[in-house]
Amino acid sequence: MTRAFVFPGQGAQTIGMGKALAEAYPAAKAVFDEVDEALGESLSALIWEGEAEALTLTQNAQPALMATSLAAMRALEAEGFAITDAAFVAGHSLGEYSALAAAGALSISDTARLLRTRGEAMQKAVPVGVGAMAALLGLDFATVTEVAKEAAQGQVCQAANDNDPGQVVVSGHKEAVERAVEIAKARGAKRAVILPVSAPFHCALMAPAADVMAEALDDVEITAPVVPLVANVRASAVTDPALIRSLLVEQVTGSVRWRESVGFMAEQGVTEIWEIGAGKALSGMVRRIERSIACTAIGTPDDIAKLKG
Repeated sequence: MTRAFVFPGQGAQTIGMGKALAEAYPAAKAVFDEVDEALGESLSALIWEGEAEALTLTQNAQPALMATSLAAMRALEAEGFAITDAAFVAGHSLGEYSALAAAGALSISDTARLLRTRGEAMQKAVPVGVGAMAALLGLDFATVTEVAKEAAQGQVCQAANDNDPGQVVVSGHKEAVERAVEIAKARGAKRAVILPVSAPFHCALMAPAADVMAEALDDVEITAPVVPLVANVRASAVTDPALIRSLLVEQVTGSVRWRESVGFMAEQGVTEIWEIGAGKALSGMVRRIERSIACTAIGTPDDIAKLKG
């Protein structure tokens, strides 16, 4: 059985995530301690006992989700599972950073600081209320690309996340995204809804954030991951550190090609995917993309106990 490990993105965060892992596994607790130290604040206190509103802020959610994923990875390792049990790693948007940290390409401290910077830069790139994102359900990627083009009318509107065969997210100027919702409905979308996000991620409006990330990534050591990364913007496997660095910059404004990434892994013989960290959103997407792949979500000590059977 060929396995891949995947790492969730923004939206999966919940208050209390990772706490049981930290209580059950010293190696998991050490991850949260390292992230707290890297950021110079107790992010773990916010994750475990804070307000959901504060955790949802992009600059908090991004390092918090990575910390939870890495804590789950360390707990797995403590039970004898290894990152090298996977043929590939992949992550959804910020999850790509978690995947790289899990595969040893980035240190946890550097990853926490990069994600704090990324979250702040993405938030600052566009004034609140100027941008929006919407999920269009029941239309394929090619159709949504046409919808976005038609809706743009001189503004930015892009297909930002190709999540699964029936769910594509568009991103851009608020008015253009609202037009896309109406056009999508006219084209037969099952549903078209504006998402409760704080900024229009993965579109050209994020260019200022991409510049910030180019600078931040220049200052960080990236080594070859011990397991190939299936990169969001390429939907294919990469291991070269210089290429990974440039793709992480490209990813800020580029589409998350998740449907194609899962398709690529299936073509390479992957039959089992473990979702490492908070929630089960990616498992749901994987099932809709490739029914033959078995999915397991691992975010608690109970989940790990089941693996040991």
